[in-house]
Amino acid sequence: MAKKDKDLVEKDEELEENAKAGKNGKAAKDAKNAKAENVEKKSPKNDKKADKNKKPNIFVRMGRKLKETFSELKRVTWPSLPKALKATGVVLVIVLIFTVLVTVVNYGFGELLSLLTGLGG
Repeated sequence: MAKKDKDLVEKDEELEENAKAGKNGKAAKDAKNAKAENVEKKSPKNDKKADKNKKPNIFVRMGRKLKETFSELKRVTWPSLPKALKATGVVLVIVLIFTVLVTVVNYGFGELLSLLTGLGG
């Protein structure tokens, strides 16, 4: 190893010892950050391999997505039929109320416009 790498390893070990000794929370964070920096510095050879294999083809990605979707659907807790019907009824009633409300407001604005323009009968 080069001298720089040895210094980094020694620094990592020192920070880990401080973190284990419980001197402070900052030492633990420093140890993690130093390790991450060392990993990044030691892997320029792996970067070329990572670039080649970074994104699989479209069919592999679609297959993974379908697999994840079905896996997620297995964990879903589906409502019972009465609960589903009740929720559907609530939605339909709210839609009906808002439809009537918008229709009334539209009719009112239409009458107001006809009064203002004098086009009404």
